[in-house]
Formats: sequence, structure tokens, C-alpha cells
Amino acid sequence: MKRFTYLLALFALLCTSFANATLLNLVPESVQAESWTILDTQSGQVIAEHNSHAQRAPASLTKMMVGYIVLKEIQAGHLRKDEVLTATPVVKTVMWDESQMYLKEGEKISVDQLLAGLVVMSANDAAVTLAERISGSIPKFVERMNQEAKALGMKDTHFQNPAGITMPEHYSSANDLAQLGQAISKQTPDYFYYSKQQSFSYNQRFHHATNLVLKMDPTVDGLKTGYTKAAGYNLALTANRPTMNPDAPNRRLVVVVMGTKSAAKRAEVAYDLMNLAYTYTRNEVAIKDKQLIAELPVVKSTLKMFKVQTQAPELITTSLYDQPYAIDLSTYDKANQRIMLNTGDGSLHPINPLAETKTHLNIEMNEHALTAPLAKVMQLATVHVYQNNQLIRTIAIEDDVQIEEANVFERFFIWLKNILPFFGSDDFKVKIYPLH
Repeated sequence: MKRFTYLLALFALLCTSFANATLLNLVPESVQAESWTILDTQSGQVIAEHNSHAQRAPASLTKMMVGYIVLKEIQAGHLRKDEVLTATPVVKTVMWDESQMYLKEGEKISVDQLLAGLVVMSANDAAVTLAERISGSIPKFVERMNQEAKALGMKDTHFQNPAGITMPEHYSSANDLAQLGQAISKQTPDYFYYSKQQSFSYNQRFHHATNLVLKMDPTVDGLKTGYTKAAGYNLALTANRPTMNPDAPNRRLVVVVMGTKSAAKRAEVAYDLMNLAYTYTRNEVAIKDKQLIAELPVVKSTLKMFKVQTQAPELITTSLYDQPYAIDLSTYDKANQRIMLNTGDGSLHPINPLAETKTHLNIEMNEHALTAPLAKVMQLATVHVYQNNQLIRTIAIEDDVQIEEANVFERFFIWLKNILPFFGSDDFKVKIYPLH
């Protein structure tokens, strides 16, 4: 009976892993949140998730998008942090029971102060003031929010306001908000200057950050909390921790939990998921910088073969957990950062993370020859990465292909070479180089 149970658990794990392409399989009931996800921002891989595409009220996690847009505008030179704005009548639209800085019409305030109020105080009047400054009106800014969401591939998201107020068509998902967190880390990292602040005061109003994990761990530097009655308690959490890998000295994860029961619970659940992921996964270099992957024959050019190679190192996230049992987060040993498992003898045993992983890479060529002239970005190959026969990452190999066409004389000489044996002929075959 025990053997049958073991095989059943193994089968369920394999099926779940194959379907979700995630690295860690958790018992959903052991995670006290309605939906959640863990994302590695460097590889882009989902480490674990549950209901991560469910459309839910994001509450003030909405303000992550506002901060992202504001900081993009600053980078583009359309706005300055030291620019002083005058509060307009838009601040009167904020209700008395909403989080706010209590801005008054005509009041002077800097963009820098508004950003701190937005992220640390979760101030709705800061959100609408910044929105109006950037787009001229709230509806126009909401359009911009949805445009940015679409550009980031946030397919489960639609915004109706910049503050996160509950509205029928205002929703997002744990998956989408994690993708937004990844974009913030890569494109607007100045956001973390604000999200790591544990307090902020304005006009004698002192506010403690509601992200409780900031006090627990110095590697944690964001991202945003949110709460409404409809949403429950939400948290987008991120940390940036050193690694032993010289190719990637730091590693940033994003965890999003939605629909937890309290501020304390969202912090506990998100932090446990984050620590679990750091302990039982790691990043490895799958393909080195400028690594030669293949050579493609070129037609109608003096260039015989085009070298297909990476433009930057490609990282993959691998699992350091090899047990056939789903992980029960409720038995996770927080002090020692170890998964505890009952492997059949009735008692719990700590499971140490693997020291080594086994992966293999398959190369699929998207082109088998190139015909000159060419001047465009092309996806030349796709690399599929497998761990334990499970596809964990797909890497597109792109390059800006610039190949000039041979002139009339050169084309004639190429033609002669191909028809006359004594000229020698070119081998028009794709050459693929092993990656491991």
C-alpha cells in the first residue's frame, strides 16, 4: 500500500510539473493565500505557483504600475524628481477613508515626495496627482497603464484607476504583478529606493511601512502591499541576495501573494515562499556569453557561413529538490530553512538541497540557410532546457543579421564553384555545436 501511495504521488508530481513547467511542487492547501507565484527575475522562470492567473482585485498593488510609469517618465526626461507640483482639485476626489497624504488644492509638493507617499504611505492622492501630471487627466493615465500592461504581457490585467480602488473591471493576477515586479527590477530599479523605506513622514504625519518583512530581512527591498475588503491582504515581495556564482553575483526573486487573511499572514506566507525558493533553487549559466551555437550556410553572398551565437550569458533556474512528494509549507522548518518530509516511517525528516543538478539542452534551428541581402533581427534558433526530462526553460537565440548581397561578378564566381568540381564546392549544411 505504501509503495502504491508513493507511485501515485510520483505520478501526480510528474503530471503537475509537466503541466505547469514549475520547479517546486507545493501542496496548495498548505499555502494560506488564494493565489500566489514565485518568479526568478533573471531567468524569467516561474519557480512555483497556484491560481496565479486568477483575476483578482489588486488593491494598492496597482500603485506598482503608477511608480513604474513615473520612473520611466523621469528616465525619458519628461519629469524630474525635484520638480515641484501644485496639487489640483483632483485631490478632492480622494475619500476620507482612503490612504492619503492629505494634500490640499494649491499645495506645493515635489515628485520625489509624491513617489515616497505613493509607495510607502500608499497614498491615493499621490497616485492621482502623479497620474494627472503625466497624462493630463485620470482617464488618459489609465489608458497609459493598460498600454504598459499590454506591452509587458500582463494578459490577466485591466486597470480602471491609478489608486487600486475596487471597481468591476479593475483586476490583475499574481502572475501579472510578478511580471510587473520583474520589469521594475530591470527597467526602473530606482523604485527600490522608495519601497525599502520603513517609514515616511509628510506634514507631521508619520507612517510606518506596512511591508512587515522589511524589518525582518535586510535583503528585502520591496515591493508593495495592498488591502481592500474585496481583495483581502496582498503583498508583492522582493529580495536581492548574494550568491556564490561569479557569473551572477546577486539573485532577485519576486513573490506575489493575494487574498490572505491578515497583514501578518501575507508577510509570513510570502517570506516562507521566498526563503523556500532561495534554498531549493539556484541559477546556473546554461549558455556562455558569445558561445557558438551553430553555423548557417549563406546564399547569394561572399559570406559562406553565418555564426549563430549568444549576445549575452543565458541563465537558467534549476531545482535543488529531488523528492517525489509535494512540499507541505505548513511543516517547513523556518529556522533551518529545510523542507520536512514524512517519507513513510511516520516521522518528519529534513531534506537537504542538492549539491549538483543534471540538465540537458536541445537546439532547434529555426533557419537552415540565409539568403542575402538581409538586414533585420531574426530568431535563428531555440534552445530547450530540460531537467529530469522536464522542460524548464525555452531560450530564443536572436541576432541582428546584416549580410550584403554579392555583386554580379561575385555571384558568377559562386555559381562556377557550385557547378565545376575543380573549383571546389561549399558544404551547404547547418553545423550545430554541442552546448554541453
